[in-house]
Formats: sequence, C-alpha cells, structure tokens
Amino acid sequence: SQLSCCSGVAIHTPGHTPGSVSFRFESQKLLVAGDTLFKRSVGRTDFPGGDFDTIEKSIRERLYTLCDDATVITGHGPSTTIAGERAENPFVSG
Repeated sequence: SQLSCCSGVAIHTPGHTPGSVSFRFESQKLLVAGDTLFKRSVGRTDFPGGDFDTIEKSIRERLYTLCDDATVITGHGPSTTIAGERAENPFVSG
C-alpha cells in the first residue's frame, strides 16, 4: 500500500526483535524508527531474539547513514534527529 502524501521505504532494523523495521521517507527527511532508536537511547533487547549488538549494528549501518537533519519519530518519547543521536546517543558507538 502507499500513503497518498508520500512514499517510503521499509528498512529491516533487527535487534529489538528479529523482525523490527523502520520506515524512511526521504523527501520529507523523516524516519519512523519504532522501537529501534529513541532520543539518547535504544530499544529494549530482552525480548526473544532481541540482541544488543544487533540493534547497535542496525542503527550504525542502516539509520546513521541517513542525512543529519532527518527527523526521527520514535516509538516512545520525543522526536530527535540523526545528527543529534550520532553525536549524543551513549548506547551506540561510532
């Protein structure tokens, strides 16, 4: 299905759970991160199949590659930006 306002891409971001996904809307500079990335935090990894190293890798390799000024809508709590998380998230190295 498509949204009438925009088109997005699903990004597999395992770690919180094996099937976790985030959604990128490039023309709006928007990322819906779900429970993968939060402002200055990451999602829980204590669910069956969850894994901290995997969520950290998903964030570094699949989300931190997005443009710095992309707004991140999180599954819980305030929104943030890719640049803000790359600079200040204590749970993700690099």
